[in-house]
Amino acid sequence: MAEGFTLAELAGRCGGEVRGDGSVRLHGVATLQNAKPGTIAFLANPHYKRYVAETGASALILSADDAKDCALPALITSNPYLVYARVAGMLVPEPAVRGGIDPGAHVSAQAKVSADAWVAPGAVVEAGAVIGPRAFIGPNCVVRHDAAVGADSRLVANVYLGPRSQVGQRVILHANCAIGGDGFGNARDGERWVKVPQLGAVRIGDDVEVGCNTSIDRGALEDTVIEEGVRLDNQIQVGHGSRIGAHTAIAGGVIIAGSANIGKRCMIAGGAGINGHMEVCDDVVVIAMTMVTRAITKPGVYGGGLPMDSVDNWRKNAARFRQLDAMARRIAELEKKLKD
Repeated sequence: MAEGFTLAELAGRCGGEVRGDGSVRLHGVATLQNAKPGTIAFLANPHYKRYVAETGASALILSADDAKDCALPALITSNPYLVYARVAGMLVPEPAVRGGIDPGAHVSAQAKVSADAWVAPGAVVEAGAVIGPRAFIGPNCVVRHDAAVGADSRLVANVYLGPRSQVGQRVILHANCAIGGDGFGNARDGERWVKVPQLGAVRIGDDVEVGCNTSIDRGALEDTVIEEGVRLDNQIQVGHGSRIGAHTAIAGGVIIAGSANIGKRCMIAGGAGINGHMEVCDDVVVIAMTMVTRAITKPGVYGGGLPMDSVDNWRKNAARFRQLDAMARRIAELEKKLKD
């Protein structure tokens, strides 16, 4: 078990104001319901406030208002979830990367691997690839020719990094994601399809995280670009030639068609779809299951689709959807007659 930190030390590094005994030593994090002595828990959702009085934690992270009912030592902050994230990173850090190349890895003599980077068993690093300081290339990852992985980045396991793709510093690519695979480019020739060569690559900025089983296709001619600080959840498809602006967060199951351009600081909820060649400006929120079929040029919250209903009501409404155009025409005619 880690030696841990005092509450006062955590406050100094992570933010928050100490209330109570700042010398209490903490070595882990936990939920309010399952916390044990020596751990710190947090309250960000009022739904869980009822657990504060009975928690087994040694300290809490919470707002000033919620702290009124708390008898434990605490970090007081206006953003408990943010402070918790920093505290958790300190108390439960990622294991340090050991330098070297496992005998079970296959690394080209023409690749450049930093002495303090780690290449795990089963990994393949091709000619011209560059692996930066303290980078972690996990089991069975493939780094294709002339690709680059920046300092302190982690390819967790079974990650594919395509030719000439560039990964910045402190990037996390989770298991089974595919970066730089061919985009879906096909030209029609009568009844047949002719493959369009995919000649671009993928460029990923610093401090990006890409979830499991997410695919980011390389561009047909120009690179697909993921700017700094982007967060991509699991099972997302990013089409070839798209650009995602800095610090945008996209939840699981989102489909982004080729050449879409998504701005900075956007939030796109699960299951949404972005049409190809679509422009989405900065500071846009798209709610779950929305289909973006036209450009969004003004910051704000956008949504589409229908909420759940009983199957009987859904079937009735679905039948009426087919009549909407005719109904709209009749209403327009009636309005015209009334006006006349």
